[in-house]
Amino acid sequence: EVQLVESGGGLVQAGGSLRLSCAASGFTFEHYAIGWFRQAPGKEREGVACVSSSGGTTYYADSVKGRFAISSDNAKNTAYLQMNSLKPEDTAIYYCTGRLNYCSAYGSRYNYRGQGTQVTVSS
Repeated sequence: EVQLVESGGGLVQAGGSLRLSCAASGFTFEHYAIGWFRQAPGKEREGVACVSSSGGTTYYADSVKGRFAISSDNAKNTAYLQMNSLKPEDTAIYYCTGRLNYCSAYGSRYNYRGQGTQVTVSS
């Protein structure tokens, strides 16, 4: 059974940090790009960051560049999203997703998606 399980969300004050984890099972993790998306109430889903299957290429939304960092650990079948200098507008449910090899800006092009973890940033 394919699973992506996010963890690490929570409530943090503006300016604080969180590290989200995405634990994968049921597929060959090292062959998959991992993307993080987020969705806030009343807003469309937004691509946040992605790392290619090789780990050599990363992408970030302009809104998080310089504050967030994505990484993956093939030995642990886990991807991470380090979030620093958090802002209230970062409040959303964060989802990790997986697709073969390469990143895509479109969530619909990912094969797998986790249940999400809530991140709330207070002002």
